[in-house]
Amino acid sequence: MDMVLKQYFEGDAPAAHFGMTIEKAEPGLAVIRMPVDERHRNGVGVVHGAVLFALGDFALAVASNAGGQVAVAVDGMIHFHAAVPLGGELIAVCRERYAAGRLSWFDIEITREEGALAATMQGLVTRRPESVAEMVAARHRENFGGT
Repeated sequence: MDMVLKQYFEGDAPAAHFGMTIEKAEPGLAVIRMPVDERHRNGVGVVHGAVLFALGDFALAVASNAGGQVAVAVDGMIHFHAAVPLGGELIAVCRERYAAGRLSWFDIEITREEGALAATMQGLVTRRPESVAEMVAARHRENFGGT
């Protein structure tokens, strides 16, 4: 992963809070890992569905922005296949399925480390005119001043 993309995603507070790490980032493809621990637990003692959605959404963000053009999600849908107990690790793999103009459609699979399917997700992004590098530079100016 290049330095600009790394800096871009360092600003993602939910990903950092939940312990998500980028294993692979290529245009249209991302692999994200997340340990499963107490901060992910819901009221019945398994991983909260919102955390699974956040993991899939972060994978979508990485895959859709890895090409260098800013992309933002405009739609997302998740299907939960199995409860996820605490412990171990979850892996989200996001792949671009189709692109047309500013829109791109993605499929995301979230599995436990041993390969058991936890959730599947679909996401739709729209591409903005700014590049990822421009967004990183703007954030730097906002935080540190200057041009």
